[in-house]
Amino acid sequence: MKRIVMILATLFTALTVIAQSTGTGSIEGFITTPDGKAVANVNVSIKGLKKHVITDEKGKFAFTDIPFGKYILVYSFENEVSQEIPVTVPPEKNDAASYNLALNGRELKEVIVRIGGSINQGTASIGKSGIPIMDLPQAVTIIGQSTIENQQAQRLSDVVKNVNGVYLGGARASTQETFYARGYSLGNTNTFKNGFRVNSGAMPEMSAIESVEVLKGGAALLYGNVAPGGIINMVTKKPKFVFGGEVNMRAGSYDLYKPAVDIYGPINKSIAYRVNGTYEKANSFRDHVHSERFYVNPSLLFKLSNKTNILVQGDYLQHDFTPDFGIGTMNADTSLPASTVGGKRVTPVSRNTFFGAPWQYTKTRQATASFEANHQFNDRWALNALGGYQKYERDYLSTERIQADINGKFRRPLGKTNNEEDYFTGQLNLKGDVKTGSVSHKLLIGADYEKVTSTALASDITTLFKGGIYDSINLLDPTMFVRRTDIPQASWVSSVENPVTRFGAYIQDLVSLSDKLKLLAGVRWSFQQADRSKTKTLATNAVVVGKTLQIDKAFSPRVGLVYQPTSRTTAFVSYSNSFSPNSGLDIDSATLKPSIIDQFEVGVKNDFFGGLLSANLTFYRIINNNLTQPVQTLKDGTPVAGTTTLRELTGQTMSDGIEIDLKSQPIKGWDILAGYSYNNMRYTKTSGKVGSYVEDERLVNNPAHTANATTFYTFQNSAIKGLKLGAGIYYVGERNAGWNTQYAGSNSKLTLNDRLFQVKGFTTVDISAGYTYKKLSLIAKLANIGNTFNYYIHENYSINPIPPRNFLVTAAYKF
Repeated sequence: MKRIVMILATLFTALTVIAQSTGTGSIEGFITTPDGKAVANVNVSIKGLKKHVITDEKGKFAFTDIPFGKYILVYSFENEVSQEIPVTVPPEKNDAASYNLALNGRELKEVIVRIGGSINQGTASIGKSGIPIMDLPQAVTIIGQSTIENQQAQRLSDVVKNVNGVYLGGARASTQETFYARGYSLGNTNTFKNGFRVNSGAMPEMSAIESVEVLKGGAALLYGNVAPGGIINMVTKKPKFVFGGEVNMRAGSYDLYKPAVDIYGPINKSIAYRVNGTYEKANSFRDHVHSERFYVNPSLLFKLSNKTNILVQGDYLQHDFTPDFGIGTMNADTSLPASTVGGKRVTPVSRNTFFGAPWQYTKTRQATASFEANHQFNDRWALNALGGYQKYERDYLSTERIQADINGKFRRPLGKTNNEEDYFTGQLNLKGDVKTGSVSHKLLIGADYEKVTSTALASDITTLFKGGIYDSINLLDPTMFVRRTDIPQASWVSSVENPVTRFGAYIQDLVSLSDKLKLLAGVRWSFQQADRSKTKTLATNAVVVGKTLQIDKAFSPRVGLVYQPTSRTTAFVSYSNSFSPNSGLDIDSATLKPSIIDQFEVGVKNDFFGGLLSANLTFYRIINNNLTQPVQTLKDGTPVAGTTTLRELTGQTMSDGIEIDLKSQPIKGWDILAGYSYNNMRYTKTSGKVGSYVEDERLVNNPAHTANATTFYTFQNSAIKGLKLGAGIYYVGERNAGWNTQYAGSNSKLTLNDRLFQVKGFTTVDISAGYTYKKLSLIAKLANIGNTFNYYIHENYSINPIPPRNFLVTAAYKF
């Protein structure tokens, strides 16, 4: 895993050259960012000596026993041109034991520093405490800027497919992307940008993203109410104290056009700015599907002193597009009534076939504003404070849920919704590096607060259209019915407001028991309150307050042991606990307690050949000990007849898995990233009665196997210097779709409500080629070169084919 840090012309390197009486000397130095922060885990090498070191947490590096002579210190990153600094041992002047070198004095526009040649070097900002990845008892992946640019990522899914074990599981109506990790869906609570939760209903803009961090497994101690599979954090581009930027133009299949601009620089010695924005317009391989996006992201960095800085940033996304439920399913069971709709048969039509109406739309708006303040008290203690606001809105009108009968007849239902979300948040983190005797501690003490108010509008569309049905069409024979094309006229009749408040306080300590043994331990206390809902009738402004006020409180502990027999190997074992709030009522009409989830993880992280090859292996088990299931008997012992909304905590799911990560830089300019994961997420304990699920059945949208491999090589010499070639291969295995099987009938005579069907696995292959000449670059990608045909599926009514063979080309100018 790698991060890219752009250390600009104002980067300051302090070098000390010390002569020794033995005819050898040492070279020591510090690397800091323009705002004075130390940069850890930077690879520094001496040209020709095959020596390299990595800066520590204070940004310090040192070479010892260097024979007298002239040398070149080299800073480089992947396929970029190396930057070199001359150093003489001993110093050329007898009275000069040390000197400072300001890189802008050498008229360098930027120095690109490689942080960690391996996937195990560096730190992840999502970890809050600055613990090196090698010291964390869990799996972490960081996808950096070079990968995002090389692959011309359009959506978050284009980046996440490089993270093994994390995959796109569904795209309901193509209105949002739903990711899964270790068997669990990563929704709003597990998606972050710069450490703040973001509504996953909006598709993030990738042109503003510097890197994407994935913290797998338990994250409840740091972030409270999150699903156990992992969290995704997008890190946006930040201001710089040197002028620069890029303008580019991207074009692609289906009339895709996307100009973008990114400009940064200093306003004065204490304030830097950055503004990036883009406009995108495209059609689709799907008939009658269109998309138009506008995005802008301004930010300011205030350097108040060498110890204090404040980052203020905001962004605005406007996305108008056609909601698309794909090709749907048909009933294929002749034993069922002919009027039964939907089933296990994917409609046998071409991937471009569109069953919607020409007027349907989704209009998404998302605006955020945030600040991050950092203050370094001294070498040991630092304070980090964050605050933010997010406004999200989606207005939607469409035909939807494509479920046809056995003959292909589809009665098109209508949906009209408007959802808004106001989100306020704040975090405070105190970080300390202290010692108790010979034992070192890396402390994190923090608290966070969130206030989320969701408002949903309901319309009279089901009243205006009987049963909410727009018209009828036939999926197999377009000529059988005349399709309506008029736009449904409906009005908003009511709104429902649901406020939720979350608060958490936590403490974590990484204890270095010895040079080889470390203990990570911590605990969080979480509080969540779902206030009573407020339903307003818009015609009269009458408000009805709901009866249910739900309060959940829980402690979430975490403990991990790290053993490092060498500086290049880490073995770890960890346990964490989290909670998941449950909706509904129990048999006493009381709110349900949260489900408690236990996570166990064991793994090994290895860097071989001086970091040229990284190989990591992780095993995990996640147990949801008290999954909610329908109540089976009333308080007097009477069996429940039929279905019920009352719930009890009696079920259990278990997710077991293996993950393998590989990363290599065998030679300069050649990068290889690969991974494989196995997962078995299934029901392990159910009541076996009406409404409960069948045990040992794999949950929907969870493939047993996923794999990925990408490689890029940039020629460093000869007449083709600057030529870049790359390829990627991605595999998603067979998975269940629809709904998991439930027991039906009566408890005395059980039947199975079987709505589960299988979707075959698929492999896609992409190839890329590009060329860079000075400030100009051109890169092209041909995606899905084999024209693989498969689907992303939500239940059985949104069956969205994957894109066919397509191309992207980006021309860029950097200044």
